[in-house]
Formats: sequence, C-alpha cells, structure tokens
Amino acid sequence: MPTLSEQRPDPDFLLAKVKRQEAEARRGKLRIYFGSSAGVGKTYAMLVAARKLKAECRDVVIGVVETHGRAETAALLTDLEILPAKPMSYRGKDLGEFDLDAAVAAPSFFDPGR
Repeated sequence: MPTLSEQRPDPDFLLAKVKRQEAEARRGKLRIYFGSSAGVGKTYAMLVAARKLKAECRDVVIGVVETHGRAETAALLTDLEILPAKPMSYRGKDLGEFDLDAAVAAPSFFDPGR
C-alpha cells in the first residue's frame, strides 16, 4: 500500500500546471465566421459575441467592421471600442484600411488584464 507522501501529487507538477492554465487564460482567441453569402449574419453574430465578452469584463477591440447599412448591426457597435482606420488612397478614392501598427500599439494588445 502506498504511503501518504506517495499518494500526494507532486507540488512542482501542480505549480507548473497552474502556471500553464493561467498563461492559456490570458491568451487571445481567434474566431472565424464563415458564411456562404452576404447577409447571412456573420457580422451580427460576431458583434453579439463581442458584446457578451464585454459584459463579462473582457477586452474587446474592433479593427474593421462593415455594417452594410443595416441599422440592427450598427446598433450592436454601441459601447464597443473601434480602432481608427488608416487613411489610404486607391485609384483616386480616399479609403480606410485596418491599421495593424495602431492595433499592436494599443494598450490592450500586450496587456490581457486591461
């Protein structure tokens, strides 16, 4: 029959396991919303999920969103942080594109506790 000390888990193993779990909890998650055509609800579903995460006090930042003029979708943007678009010109038109440098420089990018 094993002794009490042999039955107890290794404290170094437990500490390493807790540290791994904490590191995984701080990591961001990538979700991809697939849809066969426009108007099937990808943006709407993504914004509903974002609002749920924000309600759970999670950090949510929007890089680019296109509502396609849908009022219900635009209403879901209320109180969500949207990074400003990077101005660019294409074929004589002024457009905005995702600003990767601004996203990386945002405080929340490296501070998961924000």
